Amino acid sequence: MNRLFTAVLAALALWAPAASPQAFPAKTVHIVVPFPAGGTADLLARSIADVLAESWHQSVLIDNKPGAGSLLATQYAQRAAPDGTTLLMVAPSFLVNPMLNPEARYEPLRDFTPVTLLVTSPLVLAVNPESPARTLKELLDLARANPGKLSFAAVGPNTTQQMIGEMLKLESKIDWIYAPYSGGAPSVTAVLGGHVAAVIANYSEVSAQVAAGKLRVLAVGTPERLDSLKDVPTLAELGYSLIDATIWFGIVAPAGTPREAIERIRNDMQRAVNTPAVRDKLVAQSLYPATGGEPFGAFLAGQSQRYGVLIKQAGMKN
Repeated sequence: MNRLFTAVLAALALWAPAASPQAFPAKTVHIVVPFPAGGTADLLARSIADVLAESWHQSVLIDNKPGAGSLLATQYAQRAAPDGTTLLMVAPSFLVNPMLNPEARYEPLRDFTPVTLLVTSPLVLAVNPESPARTLKELLDLARANPGKLSFAAVGPNTTQQMIGEMLKLESKIDWIYAPYSGGAPSVTAVLGGHVAAVIANYSEVSAQVAAGKLRVLAVGTPERLDSLKDVPTLAELGYSLIDATIWFGIVAPAGTPREAIERIRNDMQRAVNTPAVRDKLVAQSLYPATGGEPFGAFLAGQSQRYGVLIKQAGMKN
């Protein structure tokens, strides 16, 4: 009888894992955001967290880890267990940092698995309404007349926002100073307080201040003018056609994360950003959900090549 009982237990032990596999995710999911609360990436992560939590039957927490030009968050996620429960929100700085910062110590497509592109957003250049510059030309002329005295705020370092400022510096032959901030929201606060001459930021981070008359937008980075800023010219219209001032946000996971988990996360995140209520909220902030297109890994590879060219053109060095 004892031998029969033992044999039954052994059979059950072999059968049970296959019969009731643990569904993903098995515990709380953390979305690590390399920027402070209140910025575009934070807004995006919090907009989809509740939808994902409902779909996954698990809590989805947002971990804001700003600092070191997004390196703190990136290296934290790099060390996380590759089980799909630690995800990293990424922007162009994810690709640019290893090109310029010897302390980065990661390779984007080696140490992380691309999950999905989430949204794109236009960048704008804005000034305090008390600024004497009412056009981009007037701002650049002001910088030219005061070499080394004007500064522009942007999240960073090693971001698209910084690259735009450096490209303007190069192409316009001006000498203005880059003032890095830990996130878009602090950089906007700097120009609101008159601490810098201008800010280069995601439109979502300045739209409320622009609507309230607290900021004046001098140029937008989209190929065409924004519907909400019909009177504001694009950088291309102003002669800066080589500057692509569009930001993007996506999700990556630590390398080695199971393919099944990656596919589940990708599909559920795409559904989340395209849920009508979430999509409307994002579009109202000038965040446009990505639809279809090339796989995120191919997108990142293409962007990396483009940033390498821009870094060389702008003369940025590590």
